[in-house]
Amino acid sequence: MADLETFRSETGAWLDANAPEFAKTPFKDTDDLCWGGAKYDFAEPGEKEWLDRMAAKGWTAPAWPTKYGGGGLDKEEQKILAEEMRKRRLRPPLVGFGLSMIGMLLLQEGSEELCAEHLPKIIRGEIRWCQGYSEPGSGSDLASLRTRAVRDGDDFVLNGQKVWTSYADQADWMFLLVRTDPDASKHTGISFLLMNMASPGVEAKPIALISGYSPFCETFLADVRVPAGNLVGTENDGWRLAKALLGHERTMIAGFGTGSGGGGGKRESMADRAKRYSGEENGQVADALLRDRIAAGEMDQRAFELTMLRSRDSMKAGHKPGAETSFFKLHGTEINMRRNELEMKIAGPQSLGWEGEGFDERELTTARAWLRSRGNSIEGGTSEVQLNIIAKRVLGLPD
Repeated sequence: MADLETFRSETGAWLDANAPEFAKTPFKDTDDLCWGGAKYDFAEPGEKEWLDRMAAKGWTAPAWPTKYGGGGLDKEEQKILAEEMRKRRLRPPLVGFGLSMIGMLLLQEGSEELCAEHLPKIIRGEIRWCQGYSEPGSGSDLASLRTRAVRDGDDFVLNGQKVWTSYADQADWMFLLVRTDPDASKHTGISFLLMNMASPGVEAKPIALISGYSPFCETFLADVRVPAGNLVGTENDGWRLAKALLGHERTMIAGFGTGSGGGGGKRESMADRAKRYSGEENGQVADALLRDRIAAGEMDQRAFELTMLRSRDSMKAGHKPGAETSFFKLHGTEINMRRNELEMKIAGPQSLGWEGEGFDERELTTARAWLRSRGNSIEGGTSEVQLNIIAKRVLGLPD
């Protein structure tokens, strides 16, 4: 216990001494955080300073082994670091699919060569990753994918198309599924590759969404050569790896349900915002029904956060994500959509701001965030797919 108290004291002192003012500023959503990578434009010097200091400490990936540049912290130390950062309302120094998805898979399944090459760069925020899973006609039925990879000497030659590739136009590398045995059953002829997005023959085109943003892309592959050494696991074993990674992705998407705002300062709470729009009585939101909905939402969100923390603790102890991630993804999606609907309800007509005068910054993003939240029920496996997984793998119901 004394050692943990010493670690807490030293961690707090280090954060106080090394967190720049930028780390204490509120962030609006995940796009307002540092994703790193060769193409990333830092908002200001303090953002780069925060990333570099935390990466040097290994605290961009506190649980990862020190031999790759991670923090090497045990479960209790990780919890203390998270608590001390929350206490100071500090931004995470780095986010992205490298930390939350492919890095986790490489630690489980990657060769020492692949881990040594990619994990330190992920930790330092030097490369940004995107995910090449979905294809036209191969979304929920992912195993029907058609992108081909044909072995040619020391390379695989790739041809095909991926779609809904988040941030492909900003990414440096892609982890993707390809069909390496067209004669095998659709689940057994797939392999898992790592591809440099700067390779000749790769083209990424943004897709405009109803929210006005374009985080998704179409990605076209024409005779793209990928070294055979970039194969994760063994050839034709990609479906097993894909399912393992999906567990991490669904947990990440479920995190949207724990709330996206944060950072330093104090962002206006939903209750305070409701008081501003609908008035207050005796220090409470005047509208009793609205007050009820806000309280219920906050309780649901807090209970979900605690459940997610318990699950992360078990994964830190060696448990790999399983069917429980479908619960997280399904429930986190629903919480996030309900929260965005409630934000619209609170602001009323002011929530319909899109551009121009007469709206504050938050009002201009409320409708866009609500529209974007609807996509949570599709990406990473639709809510219907999650219900099927829960029915089959958890409840043991017949097909």
